[in-house]
Amino acid sequence: MLTYAIKRLLGAVPTLFIIVTVAFFMIRMAPGGPFALERPLPQSIMDNLQAIYHLDEPLVVQYLLYLKNLLAGNLGPSMVYRDFSVAEIIGNGLPVSIQFGGSAILIALGVGALMGSIAALRQNSRTDYSIMGVAMIGITIPNFVMAPVLSLVLGVYLGWLPAGGWGEGAIENKILPIVTLALPQLAVIARLTRGSMIEVLRSNHIRTARAKGLPEWLVLRRHALRAALLPVVSYLGPATAALLTGSVVIETIFGVPGVGRYFVQGALNRDYTLVMGTVVLIASFIVLFNLVVDLIYGWLDPKVRYD
Repeated sequence: MLTYAIKRLLGAVPTLFIIVTVAFFMIRMAPGGPFALERPLPQSIMDNLQAIYHLDEPLVVQYLLYLKNLLAGNLGPSMVYRDFSVAEIIGNGLPVSIQFGGSAILIALGVGALMGSIAALRQNSRTDYSIMGVAMIGITIPNFVMAPVLSLVLGVYLGWLPAGGWGEGAIENKILPIVTLALPQLAVIARLTRGSMIEVLRSNHIRTARAKGLPEWLVLRRHALRAALLPVVSYLGPATAALLTGSVVIETIFGVPGVGRYFVQGALNRDYTLVMGTVVLIASFIVLFNLVVDLIYGWLDPKVRYD
């Protein structure tokens, strides 16, 4: 398995290279620039800024310089937040995004798998229809609608929780963003678990386990649930990477200082280095979690082997 993991990581290098290359040229094709202000700077100052950030060099030269710095682990300075490097900005926002995204994905996995399993065990019953109805609501209502509704109802009308703001990381300020992040993921996981569990419960190895006289709870926990979680694990790879690197909508609505907000601000301000740093971070997380998913497959399914 270690050899397989190393090969996968080495195979991800060309993928990351292509992503970095495409993102580098796409952000520079967009109109405007990091120093295109409403009140233009004097030409002498503009020339100095262009020289400091090598923007006066040909685009190919800028690209090669960026690759050189990236290989050395240097994401460069922010072109808009002049007193901070990109690594410092990401270092400040990433722990917050990981805290929110990690909590949301754990809640979604635990509650969603439980709801999906209950719905599968009571297929075509009122319980099944109720759970799947709630799941469909979670899937169809987007975050940018659910977040203001929860904030308005629970924060403004009822006054149970703060309607927004970071609040220096207070627990009550974290509840609404985490719940809003978790709801759509919970709904998807519940539907995936239900469909997979129904199929697994009709398989031959479940019939064999029951025929041997194993208790029903043991059959479900040891045999059915492990097999039913395979499609859920496949979904969790990119979903976890997206949540851990920040949700743009949720962080903007609730004023959470995570990576997602910096990415949006960097794109709006044409902060080339900040956008590139965020792209590298997200791409690395996706590659890493897809590898983790493949390794978890081998643990959940004995038929999967990585030789």
